[in-house]
Amino acid sequence: MADENEPTAERKTLEQRHQMSDLERLRHSCAHVLATAVLRIWPDAQLAGGPPVESGFYYDIDLDHSVTPDDFAQIEAEMKKVVKENQTFEKMVVTRDEALALAKSGRLGALAERDTVSQFKVDLLEDIPEDEEISIYKNGEFWDLCAGPHVGRTGNCKAFKVMSVASAFYKGDNTRPQLQRIYGTCFKNKTMLTEHLEKLEEAKKRDHRKLGKELGIFHIDEAVGQGLILWKPKGGLMRRALQDFITEELDQQGYSQVFTPHIGKLDLYRTSGHFPYYQESQYPAIAERDALEKLSDEGATCATLINGLETGTIEGYMLKPMNCPHHIKIFASDHHSYRDLPVRLAEFGTVYRWEQSGELGGMTRVRGFTQDDAHLFCTPDQVAGEVHSCLELVKKVLKTLGMNDYRVRLSLRDKDSDKYVGDPANWDKAEDALRSAVQVLGVDYTEEEGEAAFYGPKIDFVVKDVIGRDWQLGTVQVDYNLPERFDLSYIGSDNKPHRPVMIHRAPFGSLERFAGLLIEHFEGKFPTWLSPEQVRVLPISEKFNDVADDAVKALVDAGVRVSCDRNADKVGAKIRLARLDRVPYMLIIGAREAESGTVSVRHRDREDLGAVPIDEFVSTIQQEIANRSL
Repeated sequence: MADENEPTAERKTLEQRHQMSDLERLRHSCAHVLATAVLRIWPDAQLAGGPPVESGFYYDIDLDHSVTPDDFAQIEAEMKKVVKENQTFEKMVVTRDEALALAKSGRLGALAERDTVSQFKVDLLEDIPEDEEISIYKNGEFWDLCAGPHVGRTGNCKAFKVMSVASAFYKGDNTRPQLQRIYGTCFKNKTMLTEHLEKLEEAKKRDHRKLGKELGIFHIDEAVGQGLILWKPKGGLMRRALQDFITEELDQQGYSQVFTPHIGKLDLYRTSGHFPYYQESQYPAIAERDALEKLSDEGATCATLINGLETGTIEGYMLKPMNCPHHIKIFASDHHSYRDLPVRLAEFGTVYRWEQSGELGGMTRVRGFTQDDAHLFCTPDQVAGEVHSCLELVKKVLKTLGMNDYRVRLSLRDKDSDKYVGDPANWDKAEDALRSAVQVLGVDYTEEEGEAAFYGPKIDFVVKDVIGRDWQLGTVQVDYNLPERFDLSYIGSDNKPHRPVMIHRAPFGSLERFAGLLIEHFEGKFPTWLSPEQVRVLPISEKFNDVADDAVKALVDAGVRVSCDRNADKVGAKIRLARLDRVPYMLIIGAREAESGTVSVRHRDREDLGAVPIDEFVSTIQQEIANRSL
């Protein structure tokens, strides 16, 4: 979450540019090629920033002309000219005052001096200390404020493509001008670019928003609200299968399932630190009705209400952004001895975050989501063992789903930042505990400073899907701070109170995001145990409906999710429809099957598997489901 003391995203870009990889340097250079081309086509364009991003680069542009995909060919043609000219990237170092003078002359972010002031450049420079040296890069006639680094010449940027255009507020602030953001990508050679574009085409085919609609998994309705998922019946079956899977594991490991409300008093979140720390990403606080009526009688303003909620002079409630404060209160409601620990509390708990509308996307970026959440309260001596068990659970989840290509990220605090709460000594203990656990786990991991939660370090599993995209999924966190803030205790073997350590863990992360990933990972062709519809019975004609009904009953009695297609269509059409619906198994019943007491089995991927007795098929699929086979 953003902190008001952190540098802006634009400033971070300048400060961190020296850390660029070779590919990032190439893409940043190609962003300048894009900017040069745009200014040649539209000389009055005003440029803001143009950083490299994970999959390419972008440039934010203020322009009267509305850029559309129809303009991409013209932009690319002009970019090719800039590349062919093989312009040198040259660096100039100036003082802040000299840079401001150039910006006010219209020279920065332009092909030549012009009457229009480069207001975005002036704004950026005014945030920089007066005694700081500023670097400017030029290629050909184009000059721009930039910290670099770049490749040597524009001729290095041969394998590029303009990808899309979107709107974006300057510096991400909706009170500032709305700009056009032109996205592009660039690679070291055309082969790599082609592979990337093919991967994007594959991603389009797998897009969970498209498949989720086609398969009847979920729905988003404006009347309900953006970012709020409606799980449809088939999605509900899929979700229940995931929840049953985790619940079985938790039962074996001694977890207790709990249920907590969707709201809580603001004081609860003040104590935890979630309010006001996460205030910008939370739904607004709600005042108690009595307080609202009293304020209304007094003619109070909205500002008075907001200030009262923030300062605590007015009692209020909030949609919960986290489950942990509620679980803490469950733990605190009982007396605990060291013999009772660890206490493991689990919940499929729904939480709410106020994500910006431009950041929302299908199931993977939402405003209300359900976490497979658990919080463990243990003694310091138990931390290592409990963390290891949590990590093993995440590993089992990923293995069961065939997601074996992953890395582990150890997120630590930035010791120079003041956004982290708690005793630094406790932070050191928590970070050491996670570091030891991930080393015992025996997997590749990286340490990343500044990525920890505000109350503790964490381990994240970053999974690579079948087309090579990274997804951050399961997480485990060690927390010495919240037990301190809530004054939690247990009685130790010395008969004195001691502070427990808290562990947060969620193997899926959120069910919504995880389901969106699974849809794309499997292209909707879920393993049988996870499929909303596991078998579809296809009678060749209505004469065999009774036999089909017997087969359906045998499967239902065995706990299999099954349907029957009784439409008058030919069997070939029924098979095509079942494949479009990604049903794992089709059972065809005609005269031969009815006479022999068999079913003709087809698999969506393995074609005709032959005729088998219905009892034999039931036994086979039961075993496949029980084993959660891929």
